[in-house]
Amino acid sequence: MNTSPTALPTLFLSAQDVATLVHRLGLPAALDRLADTIRADYLRWPAFDKSARVASHSVDGVIELMPIADDTTYAFKYVNGHPRNTRSGLPTVMAFGVLADVDTGVPVLLSELTLTTALRTAAMSVVAARPLARPDSRRMALIGNGAQSEFQALSFHHLMGIDEIRLYDTDAAATRKLMANLAGHTGLRLVPCDSIAQAVRGADIVTTVTADKTNATILTPDLIEPGMHINGVGGDCPGKTELHPDVLRRASVFVEYEPQTRIEGDLQHLPADFPVTELWHVLAGNAPGRTGAAQVTLFDSVGFALEDYSALRFLREAAGELGLGQVLPLIPALQDPKDLFGLLRRPEARPVALALAA
Repeated sequence: MNTSPTALPTLFLSAQDVATLVHRLGLPAALDRLADTIRADYLRWPAFDKSARVASHSVDGVIELMPIADDTTYAFKYVNGHPRNTRSGLPTVMAFGVLADVDTGVPVLLSELTLTTALRTAAMSVVAARPLARPDSRRMALIGNGAQSEFQALSFHHLMGIDEIRLYDTDAAATRKLMANLAGHTGLRLVPCDSIAQAVRGADIVTTVTADKTNATILTPDLIEPGMHINGVGGDCPGKTELHPDVLRRASVFVEYEPQTRIEGDLQHLPADFPVTELWHVLAGNAPGRTGAAQVTLFDSVGFALEDYSALRFLREAAGELGLGQVLPLIPALQDPKDLFGLLRRPEARPVALALAA
């Protein structure tokens, strides 16, 4: 029997820790490292135990758990999506996640993932766009200018060379917010537009990142031009879509994890035998991505747990390099691992018991 408790420290990263981490690395470098981490993990696709996320839907939103594991590391993310939250001063999306050691089950990292989800979603968009968009792409339309929009804009600017972004949102204040936040970024031209049609005209890449939990039709077939790459980000749960079904029929469609996208993505409009390609095949060289300059490609992005696994790996590594975070005594330290009840007899528990008795 051990004579002293076995410490099981868990590194905790708060939202401010992650913001500091990004600030110290620099946003372009953080996005680049995150994209590289995601791509490296997608290249190990067969090594992962995968499943669609578990979702609990309500009238106003959804709460989801997103688990995944390989032979050494388990990860999950808790995340919600409640578009009406902003009316009460709350974020639409809030998230946290855990990395754990498979051999012991010890949680080694507990981290915020609200800010990180926006970062990883933007990085994932670039991981997909590199083999799917035309290499000479320089102009992007960004439809939906809410909480994730700046991250998408800067990821495509810094990692893909996009130098003009045409903006549209039904809420003009959201577009003004985005333009104010990105005003200091040289080399990036921001063009506010009065309609979706104006924004997408002549665009090489079209990113849709809207939040309403509805079957919306943000893009229609008449707006699609030869050679476009469509990055559909906002449609990500049953009953929440952005694209007219004929947009998908016109395009070569790529997805993260097909069983999940069939349920949650814009793909939910189409029959089960509609052909799609999982992106990992393209990254691994097993399937073609873009095959010609006039081809229309579409990444039906819903967000998959592997991307959060990658994000948590990146955070743990970078936090170690920068000395960020704090040790959280999440798991009790026991002198005898078979005597959990003994934790109640330890001196530090007595004042609580006395207070309760009083």
